[in-house]
Amino acid sequence: MAATPATSTSTLTAAAPTPSSTTTTTAPPTSTSSSSFDFPREYHFPPFFTRQTNLTTLHSQLEKWSSLILSYCRHHRLFRLSLSYEGTPYEDLFRNRRLGRALRLADAREVLEFMRKEGRAEPVGSSSSSGGGGAGNSDVYWVYWRTPEEWGALVEAWVDETAQKGTVLTLYELTEGEAVRGTEFYGLDPELLQKALQVLVKRGKAQIFGQEDQQGVKFF
Repeated sequence: MAATPATSTSTLTAAAPTPSSTTTTTAPPTSTSSSSFDFPREYHFPPFFTRQTNLTTLHSQLEKWSSLILSYCRHHRLFRLSLSYEGTPYEDLFRNRRLGRALRLADAREVLEFMRKEGRAEPVGSSSSSGGGGAGNSDVYWVYWRTPEEWGALVEAWVDETAQKGTVLTLYELTEGEAVRGTEFYGLDPELLQKALQVLVKRGKAQIFGQEDQQGVKFF
């Protein structure tokens, strides 16, 4: 991917061509439309979409992209992104049509890898959460606007508040049940819930049992 030298340390430099391959989410939004999302100032300047060659400016650029992706995904309650966004409802995250600028696939992958190193993203299907630590080969990433540890803490707090210790609950009840309506984890991606529960299992706070399609969890 071609790069242009930085002309500013606050934003980024010249515009990049439209990517041949691009980035989206694998599930439709459950909240408001993307038009209501308040994009940051940098998003409205062409240099934001061009990878910077100056290391200091590049680091700032990666941080700003990371912040944008986390905010965008939190706003829409998106839990994963696929680096193939063209024609999807979330194309506007990586493509600014008004500017005629888009983040290239390789650059988008670099941003997600930066987020992975910061503990805010993880390739779907990777073994890093179980100690592997590798980046994997997937172009679909978990986006942790809340980490599995943070989701686990929310579930644990709810269990304490509602006196559910010793109760067996299905994974469906924990994300779609009437009892959890209004909680942060209502509608949580089932696989992300599994990651959160594994945190509690390792701490001796929960036990998961049953078959994959009929799993239950007991809290201690």
